[in-house]
Amino acid sequence: MQGNVTMYSTPWCGYCRRLKSQLDREGIAFTEIDIEQDPEAVKLVEAANNGNQTVPTVVVTGGGGTETTMTNPSLADVKKALAA
Repeated sequence: MQGNVTMYSTPWCGYCRRLKSQLDREGIAFTEIDIEQDPEAVKLVEAANNGNQTVPTVVVTGGGGTETTMTNPSLADVKKALAA
């Protein structure tokens, strides 16, 4: 699939681990950013989630250039955004 996937996560997040394993299984490459290690990433996550540090927050740039930010998306949601 064309596009870019960036996942903002924490090491202890079970939802993050689940989504990472699903993306790996499907062969979808992604960049992971640990918000506990990156203050700028915290700002992005809080802006996307009404001030909350909710992870996984995923930013997908689809093959057509459309950028989508999602909180705790399903694998199907990520695939749909990649296709946009």
